[in-house]
Amino acid sequence: MTHPSHTHSTETLAPLHIHEVCVRDGFQIEPVFVPTERKIELVNALSRSGVAKIEVTSFSSPKAIPALADAEAVMRGIERVAGVEYAALVPNVRGAERALACAVDELNLVMSASASHSQANLRMTREQSLAQFAEIVAAAAGQAAINASLSTAFGCPFDGDVPADEVLHWAARLIDLGITRIALCDTTGMANPAQVRRLFHAVTERWPEVTFTAHFHDTRAMGLANALAALDVGITHFDASLGGLGGCPFAPGASGNVCTEDMVHMFEAMGRDTGVDLDRLLTLARQLPDIVGHPVPGQVMKAGPATRRYSLPG
Repeated sequence: MTHPSHTHSTETLAPLHIHEVCVRDGFQIEPVFVPTERKIELVNALSRSGVAKIEVTSFSSPKAIPALADAEAVMRGIERVAGVEYAALVPNVRGAERALACAVDELNLVMSASASHSQANLRMTREQSLAQFAEIVAAAAGQAAINASLSTAFGCPFDGDVPADEVLHWAARLIDLGITRIALCDTTGMANPAQVRRLFHAVTERWPEVTFTAHFHDTRAMGLANALAALDVGITHFDASLGGLGGCPFAPGASGNVCTEDMVHMFEAMGRDTGVDLDRLLTLARQLPDIVGHPVPGQVMKAGPATRRYSLPG
């Protein structure tokens, strides 16, 4: 059987949906607080870049994540662009209520596929996470879409391998709650392309009606290879972070998320339609070092796209 990305006609290929997580996943671990106005400016600019979704903030306790203590101000301050979904991470029912009061389009709920990471990251068991999800699903009924992000789906920094059957078990439990959007997350960059193919193939075969998103980190320089592996088995929704910012404060050794502009550059070079204006994205990525006060990992922002041409040396 030929995988979708191996066909030669771009006319039959589904468009790809890029979900930008920089302003939440990226900024949450930055030691310097990014001013509210700059966050709003960046979200507004990203809204006009062609990304399908922006995870704007997290409605967490300001004590837990001080970098995102301005969640309400940011969500209420942004300009909404038609066709773009505005999401927020919510850790509990109180966070969901705060997010719904700001008219978010999607609530992103997070639980761990592994027991130890669940305790380290969320201070609760996986069963407790699910019980809380059920409350949030009930509270959000009809007001916002719900996405569940399954962390450590490809391996845990504490427990090691996470069997595929374990991931399928928790995905089934989420779907039983009525959740039809699920992100499989490689929280600490432990995934490899063969594993990515197997797991995404398994979930999409079993639940074709569910929208699965691929969420990779580039901790071990396999982020783009894993994104390509997911694409090969028909995944069309991808989380990514401008400039490659990000990480996980509760996962030792986790570095940045896969870089948005590098991923878009790869997909577009392959003839896939992302709907994203790469030049506009690169302009924004080049502003990031000034916003966060340090260099960022993105490669295409430094080298320019592969279509860049130089004059011959004189």
